[in-house]
Amino acid sequence: MRALVAFDKFKDALTAVDACQTAADALSRCQPDWDIETAPLADGGDGFCDTLTNYVGGAFHKTTVTGPLGGPVEAQFGIVSKQSIHLDAQEQLDWAGPVDSIAIVELAQSSGISLTPLRNRSPWTTTTAGLGELLLAAIAKGAQGAIIGLGGSATHDLALGALWKLGFTFRDAAGALVDTVPTPERWERIESIQLPLEGLPREFQIRIACDVENPLLGPSGAAAVFGPQKGLTEDRYDALEAATARMANQLLDASGQPRESLDAPGTGAAGGAAFGLQVGLGARLLPGYELVKRWIGLDAKFDRSDLVLTGEGRFDASSLQGKGPGSLALEATRHGKPAYVFAGSLGDFDAPPPATEKRVAVSPPEMPLEDALKSTASNLGRSIQAAFATDSE
Repeated sequence: MRALVAFDKFKDALTAVDACQTAADALSRCQPDWDIETAPLADGGDGFCDTLTNYVGGAFHKTTVTGPLGGPVEAQFGIVSKQSIHLDAQEQLDWAGPVDSIAIVELAQSSGISLTPLRNRSPWTTTTAGLGELLLAAIAKGAQGAIIGLGGSATHDLALGALWKLGFTFRDAAGALVDTVPTPERWERIESIQLPLEGLPREFQIRIACDVENPLLGPSGAAAVFGPQKGLTEDRYDALEAATARMANQLLDASGQPRESLDAPGTGAAGGAAFGLQVGLGARLLPGYELVKRWIGLDAKFDRSDLVLTGEGRFDASSLQGKGPGSLALEATRHGKPAYVFAGSLGDFDAPPPATEKRVAVSPPEMPLEDALKSTASNLGRSIQAAFATDSE
């Protein structure tokens, strides 16, 4: 029997790599004769840098950058060589010209909602300035390109904070420099944007890993869909939407991009950071889960497997809408392979799982969250042993 063990992170408890190792160890104790392959998953949020960099043996670098609330935070990025990346992933990344050293950057490291206490969450006051600083730090370490994961952001600033750190300038109606972090609460002072004379190296290329299809504006746009979780109140939605449209048009004017860019799918990701990076820096959006699949050679591992073990911290209906564990479980179902989903907790679903899929909540329902997080590894191992012990008798 060949088993594929492919977990995403258990947030605040286990990285994807640790979850895979914990699950593989537990399964091997139950079924010592099985062949077990691991494949840590990731989306563009927490764990993106860790998973991709670790998988190809890259190097981690830490630096202090501006956090979402303006104070200092410690963040890390990875540096990997192009030669270490799976050829399928290289094909998808499609670098133009020589790009040998690549930075793996995670927006959540510098501007994540996990860095923002609930009482301080506001799309009006948070910034992506730290993302720009991370890119500069990566360039100083020799990076010639970057892959940015945009999940888990606390911001709605169109990545203008990052662009500001990279040399973009903002001016008021009189032409005077507005030299302060361009959070949405300060946008009303800005009347024009100017591209930098010197910023990123001209040949520096950026790819964005993102599975969000939302456009920048409208009922399915950044403010409407993601604003509330970042602290946007209903009475201020119209104001933020109008301010977003105004600043987006200023950036389009500065870069000479067409108005059609406002409607592009995915540009609403991370509070419009995808839009700002695409328009301001020429970044290219890529499907995040597809990139991770290619990066870790998941298709070949899946084809070799007879059954699949997957999971994450919480598995619910949203997991089936493009996230790694949900996508993998659905793929197993399509191929008639048994799939076991182990999650810290299970949410509500529109329909019961397929007959070939079993879902297990590893945390006892009566256990407080703080205790459950501390014992996630033991709970996961115990649940896997319980699920597979009968097969070894």
